[in-house]
Amino acid sequence: MADRPTDPLLAWDRAHLWHPYSSTTAPTPVHEVVGADGVRLRLGRGGEVVEVVDAMSSWWSAIHGYAVPELDAAAKDQLGRMSHVMFGGLTHEPAVSLGRRLVELVGLPHVFLADSGSVAVEVAMKMAWQAQAARAYGGLTRTRFFTVRGGYHGDTFSPMSVCDPDGGMHGMYAGLVPQHVFAPLPPRDDPAAGDQATRDAAYDEWAAVVTRLYEEHAEDIAAVIVEPLLQGAGGMRPWSPRCVDHLSRLAREHGALVVHDEIATGLWRTGTALAQDRLSERADIVCVGKALTGGYLTLAATLCSAEVAAAVSDSPAGAMMHGPTFMANPLACAVATASLDLLQTYDNPANIGRIADRLHQGLAPARDLPGVVDVRTLGAVGVVELDHAVDVVEVTERALDRGVWVRPFRNLVYTMPPYVTTDDDLDVITGAVCAAVAP
Repeated sequence: MADRPTDPLLAWDRAHLWHPYSSTTAPTPVHEVVGADGVRLRLGRGGEVVEVVDAMSSWWSAIHGYAVPELDAAAKDQLGRMSHVMFGGLTHEPAVSLGRRLVELVGLPHVFLADSGSVAVEVAMKMAWQAQAARAYGGLTRTRFFTVRGGYHGDTFSPMSVCDPDGGMHGMYAGLVPQHVFAPLPPRDDPAAGDQATRDAAYDEWAAVVTRLYEEHAEDIAAVIVEPLLQGAGGMRPWSPRCVDHLSRLAREHGALVVHDEIATGLWRTGTALAQDRLSERADIVCVGKALTGGYLTLAATLCSAEVAAAVSDSPAGAMMHGPTFMANPLACAVATASLDLLQTYDNPANIGRIADRLHQGLAPARDLPGVVDVRTLGAVGVVELDHAVDVVEVTERALDRGVWVRPFRNLVYTMPPYVTTDDDLDVITGAVCAAVAP
């Protein structure tokens, strides 16, 4: 166990505050953030304040960095009008403006604004369930979801039930989470997995297995739900468009819906505005979040087709049965619109390509390190996979010693830097990651 902190703030934190995925009896050390600007965090460290490059975008949300003038201005302007009003029976310009932008971005006409990514997935699953209830005219049998192993969709109960059944939290909550249908991990579809013929054979074998599994459960399936092209917190694992499209076609052939969880993959993180922009089959329901407000406030959204919206409205409930207190918070909506406006000013294809190239080059030396089993990049995501569980405290401290904040998990040390990170800072990040995983 780490030494107990002598700083009063850290000592009180250790005694009373519960951090994500942490223990109260043996908490891991935390670092005080005293400020943030650009891509740097100012941390209290060793009795002084030090600046470190944020390689995590605050869990992938702060895509523009910190203290962003355009977002600060939007927040201040909206505070001068109103910070919050209920959305039941009322509406406001920030919600309408954001809704318009999201409809343009995603290409679906109906928007449900939610508090967080996990809630957006809850809403998506409810939408699918209610739509199927309307189709069944009271005789609902489609109550299960179909997905692939290795996924992550959030920590609340319905999203947790479609996270990876082994690497997720199913074991902890066995008997509480619903039981859904999990297909095998899709095969890799990149040069590291062999020549094209080998990869095609692997895909054909996977697709055949998945088709048989789906057909066994087809009458029970309400929807297929996946993170398109990149599985996030379940393992930072890229997968190919043809695998995603195969699942979508299976759903449509058998009367199910398609849900894309783009909370981690959307808003250019994987190289296009949405990951599904590289797919042949688009979704009936799409979730976006995380980067939506540029890391300023919590907000997410679930969008659906006109057909799904009509079915939900015609279900036995006669309405979408969900209504968060802070739904469509005006302050969050105003900042989100400003964030989307700012994102639109970037040359996103070139910029994300620049980050991808720099991550690829900078992390390449890690391939030769003992214990490293894979190094991979996709868009503005770089991952080093180890053959053993990461010592989170040790790896974090080693990266901090080189001026970089990372937060590894399981056997992965990864980076999702802000989109405004310079080449020099990307080199600092990749150098720190390589040093942190070296023996």
